[in-house]
Amino acid sequence: MPPTVEPAMTLVRSIAAFLGAAVFEIGGAWLVWQGVREHRGWPWVVAGVAGLGVYGFFATLQPAGSFGRILAAYGGVFVAGSLAWAMVADGYRPDRWDVVGVLVCLAGVGVIMYAPRSGQ
Repeated sequence: MPPTVEPAMTLVRSIAAFLGAAVFEIGGAWLVWQGVREHRGWPWVVAGVAGLGVYGFFATLQPAGSFGRILAAYGGVFVAGSLAWAMVADGYRPDRWDVVGVLVCLAGVGVIMYAPRSGQ
């Protein structure tokens, strides 16, 4: 039987795993884009592929045990992270509908991952 973990720490660990996944997936994809589309060369592509590989391990860091649920919820984190990355890395300015969409996605993450469930 696994040791019990305080719920607040479980939530912090889960959010940290989602944020790490977002950084490596979005960052890796951005590096590949820079290497290919912006003609920065193969070192950028290789670094991006490595980042995408690291991203693949982050689901295993989630305290929850359902791969499908974790990846479904991560979709919302990916949407929010992509817009944040675009703002920082590319100077993108989201409009109000982008912001509304992100909030809807993050609400979905909350429901999928953190809603109380009986028997779990």
